Formats: sequence, structure tokens, C-alpha cells
Amino acid sequence: MAAIQDILRGLTILFNNKDSKLPSVPEVPGLPVIGNLLQLKEKKPFIKFTEWSEQYGPIYSIKAGASTVVVLNSTNVAKEAMVTRYSSISTRKLSKALSILSQDKNMVAMSDHNDFHKMVKRYILANVLGTEAQIRHTCHREAMVDNIVRKLHEHANTTNNQAVNFRKIFVSELFGVALKQAFGKDVESVYVKELGGTISRQDILKILVTDLMEGAIEIDWRDFFPYLQWVPNDKIENKILQIHLRRKAVMNALIQEHKKHIASGEELNCYIDYLLSEAKSLSEDQISMLLWETIIETSDTTLVTTEWAMYELSKHQDKQDQLYQELQSIHANKKITWETLSQLPYLGAVFHETLRKHSPVPIVPLRHCHEDTQLGGYHIPAGNEVAINIYGCNMDKNQWENPEEWMPERFLKGKYDPMDLFKTMAFGGGKRACAGALQAMLIACATIGTLVQQFQWSLAEGEDDNVDTTGLTTHKLHPLLVIPKPRTSSEGLNINCQKR
Repeated sequence: MAAIQDILRGLTILFNNKDSKLPSVPEVPGLPVIGNLLQLKEKKPFIKFTEWSEQYGPIYSIKAGASTVVVLNSTNVAKEAMVTRYSSISTRKLSKALSILSQDKNMVAMSDHNDFHKMVKRYILANVLGTEAQIRHTCHREAMVDNIVRKLHEHANTTNNQAVNFRKIFVSELFGVALKQAFGKDVESVYVKELGGTISRQDILKILVTDLMEGAIEIDWRDFFPYLQWVPNDKIENKILQIHLRRKAVMNALIQEHKKHIASGEELNCYIDYLLSEAKSLSEDQISMLLWETIIETSDTTLVTTEWAMYELSKHQDKQDQLYQELQSIHANKKITWETLSQLPYLGAVFHETLRKHSPVPIVPLRHCHEDTQLGGYHIPAGNEVAINIYGCNMDKNQWENPEEWMPERFLKGKYDPMDLFKTMAFGGGKRACAGALQAMLIACATIGTLVQQFQWSLAEGEDDNVDTTGLTTHKLHPLLVIPKPRTSSEGLNINCQKR
């Protein structure tokens, strides 16, 4: 029956498009040649897209140089694109920077929906992100939370209500989880011949994560004018190429170091071991890219959500108190485990409300329409690009009451399944739904819950207005500065705060 319905829908689209019965998408007025590019010069397109949606509706088109981009700003039309019409727009449209940094789509998140994508997604789910894999990696997450708590207690015991750089502590421990999943152990340093010697763990983090995130949002004006690709833009090209080569050199060094451990008989049961034994058809460069992908995605997007959640809880003391009371009533003096997260609905609400207001990926990388299709009742010609504005979907006043406010309570009204990871558009949907959704929830919820169990949080002076973000992302521009005050009632909490 479903197959017949799909055929009928396809015939309807074909018939309507042929006879031009469907209307064209509303257009945002722009200038000749450059279109709407000058209106997006602040490098926060998701905000501008959301503003335009109030005037032009949830779906409209803009001109970005030579390209026509259809922008989707509501959950309904975004789900239509991700699920119902996915076969028409399953091809990624990458910027020049992303093409280089993804080694021409050799990673799960940036690949087209083809046989390669299906194969490598199975690999990452089987060994890193799937349910069984998450059970195996429980010890890594627990060690991470224990180490964060230990460092925060050390800070509180040696300072007098001084603020702590939350990001500095959290990123370091999160990076450790990423390395353990990929290589079976944390890495303090590695010798990299191409870089002239041994580099520290901090340098590894910078090269594999920080520099790559900065490079990914670099804009090359030639992306908007394909017919001018012949014009040199050496500054951008050299910067992206250097980022790529440094990343490649470090990853190769880590892989070679791991192979030495294998040769010595050491067994670590990690992603690289799985790929080397199971992924026989992949090249060394592809294996390197898949390993790197797990590192950067574990180290980055979960940071955004957790840092913003701690900001909002520190700002809204009443909501922090409500979460603490829930934790005390259900988990008093007990460690939070992933098996018991379903017993903590308010903690889940904090997580999902933070994803809604501070979507880690505010705009899905562009997709290319390789055939005529329709979205939101409009005709979309082949050749158009599609941008899904996740931020706009989650700030849609027609779906969310007072969307600009952070209100976890909105997820406690019985409208949502407590364990549904896709309450918001933050994890996408359909065949390209984020494979790391479960891991993100487990890491973020365990960290947030434990930190509220252990400490009472308040913002440092001036932090209330520290809400600027970085470029195309929702990363906080400046690290979160907060004051953790140990709770006397948590002294008996069963958490091993020895270094692990």
C-alpha cells in the first residue's frame, strides 16, 4: 500500500510540474549578479533566514551569486524535504573548504546518500554510536564525568568563589573520550615527522578539532560564482590546504602509533581495530577520515549543547533548583546511568530545550536538487540548492510558544515521548538523521545531571550577556565562566573522584 502511495505521489508531482500547476517559491529581492549575498555579510545566515521567514513564509528562495537556494524554516516542510522528497535532494552541495576538509565527501556526515554512505554508517553504528557500542563505551563516559567532577572540586577547594573556565575542563575530558573510542586510549603526545617533532595533547586537539572547525566556516567567494573558479584565491586555498595537511599528518601518526601497539600484542578493542579488520575495501585515507570524523564530532557538537545548558541553568536558578530536586528525589546519592535517564524527565527536558534554542548545527549543509520536485506545495526545479534552517525551525512561533525563551517545561506537557531523541530538528530526520544522537544525549545528560548533583552553579560577573556566537555556528564566542559551589548534601554521592 505504501509503495502504491509513493508511486501515486510521484505521478502527481510529475503531472503538476509538467503543466506548471504548482506555484514558484517566493523570492527574496536581491541585487543583480550577487543576489542576496550582501544581506548575509554578517556570517550568521541562520538568523537572517529566520527574519526573512516572518516576511516571506516558511519556504522561500534567495540568490547566492549564480545559485538559487531554497530555504526551509519550518519543521513540517523540513521533514518533507528530509523524508518524503529525500530521493530528489540526497546529494550534498559542499563549499570548496568543506570539499577539501572532507576529502571529497569521504565521511559519513558529508557523503552523498550512496553505497559508500550506507556502508560507513553501518561501521560507525556498529562500533561507536549504536546502542551496543554505547554500552561498551560506558566506562569512558563515566571516567570523563568523574574527572570533570574531581577537577571542579579541586578548583572549589583552592579558590574563594572564583569563576572557572567550564569549556577548558569539559573539552579536555570530552576529547579524551573521543580518543579512547577511536584508538582505545587517551593520547598525551605523538611524534609527527611532517611537523618536525613530538606534539602535545593540546596541539593534537587544536589540529584535529579547533583548526578544522574554524576552517569549515571559511567562505570562498568563488563558491557562489562557479564560472570564476579560474580566478586565484591563494589566501583561502593555502589556509584550508594547510589545515588539511596538518590534520592528515597527525592522524597518520596516531594510526602508525596504534599499529605498533597491535604488533606488540596489545588489544584495545576500538574503532580503528574494527576498521582495519572489517573495512577491507577502504583506503588508508578513507580509514583516517572515518576515525577523524568520530573525534571531531564527539569533541565538538556535544560541547555546544552542554556548555549552553550549563549557561542556562546557571542563569535560571529556579530551573536549576527544579532539576536538583528531581535528581534528589530519584537519584539521591546515586550515580546517573544511561539506564535510568528515562526516570529523569526534567533532565531530558533541559537537554532538548537547549538543543532547540542553541542548535549545534543551525543550518544543514546544502543539498542539491538533481530532479524536479516539490516542497511545501511549491515547485522546486532541478538544479536548485536546498538549505534547511534548523535554527529557524526551532524558533518558529507557529510551533513554539515564546521560542526565544529557554523553557524546559515545554517538553513536559505530554506532547513528547521522554526518550524521543528527535523532539526538535537538531538531529535532522529521515535517512540522514544524525547517527550520534544517542551518544550526544548520554554524554550531555550524564554530565549536566552529575554537575547539578555535585554543585550549585552561578554565572560569573558579566556572563549574563555573554551570548555572542562564532560565525556560521552557535558556538559561544567566549568560553563559559561559571562559579561552582559544592553542595554539602552531595558529600556521600557515590562517585569515584580519583583520576581515571
